[in-house]
Amino acid sequence: MELLAKINDPVLLALASTCFTWFMTALGAGMVFFFKEINKRVLNMMLGFAAGVMVAASFWSLLEPAIEMAESAPIPAWLVAAIGFMGGAGFLCLADHVMPHAHFFAKEGQTEGIPTHLKRSILLVFSITLHNIPEGLAVGVAFGAAAAAGDNTSLLAAMAVALGIGLQNFPEGAAVSIPLRREGVSRFKSFMYGQASGVVEPMAGVLGAYAVTHMTPILPYALAFAAGAMIYVVVEELIPEAQSGGEHESADLSTIGFIVGFTVMMILDVALG
Repeated sequence: MELLAKINDPVLLALASTCFTWFMTALGAGMVFFFKEINKRVLNMMLGFAAGVMVAASFWSLLEPAIEMAESAPIPAWLVAAIGFMGGAGFLCLADHVMPHAHFFAKEGQTEGIPTHLKRSILLVFSITLHNIPEGLAVGVAFGAAAAAGDNTSLLAAMAVALGIGLQNFPEGAAVSIPLRREGVSRFKSFMYGQASGVVEPMAGVLGAYAVTHMTPILPYALAFAAGAMIYVVVEELIPEAQSGGEHESADLSTIGFIVGFTVMMILDVALG
């Protein structure tokens, strides 16, 4: 029997999968109970790994399927993918300029988005939350696409997306909680802030799966939208953060992390999908 035939509601499967990615964020945030400091080189490599996973997932799990699904559309497939991709990047660009947040190594008082008096710890959580919106959306849309395709290959590809994003959420959770601990926040509060950054993923995942299963024509646009949003996060924040520090060796490690992350996600997607 087809695996997908056993799934009565892909929205519930998307919810379960994004709860897994949230759990991985919490697992990474839990590292604060064992470490008070995180080596800058290690953090750069971790952020590079996360960027590599997101870039690979954006193409093999989102853009490529979007183009294939759009072959029967009344407009060229490349235009469908371009519209969705630009829409996703535009959405994250708008959110980046509106939602108050702070980058990991920004100086005190250096914030982005609308002016706010929120604490730096909250702004750091908001920064990672921006990452997690497109990640959760990508998982949800992938399972919606699997339901539309109705075959094992699409289901395994969706599972690969969830697994890949879960893997890169581990370092992101640690990247929030450990710097907060270094700033004097208690271990428990640092953990809670770190895991809280992943709460948005189940919400975005359910929204993505529900939208594409009830409005099938938007599926290729939704896939490309998620890809555009993820690439925006990678280029605007992850890569600059991973390359920060001013040391050539540190930058090399972030590049190695990117290559490893890209390779891992590519293997998962091609092997499973």
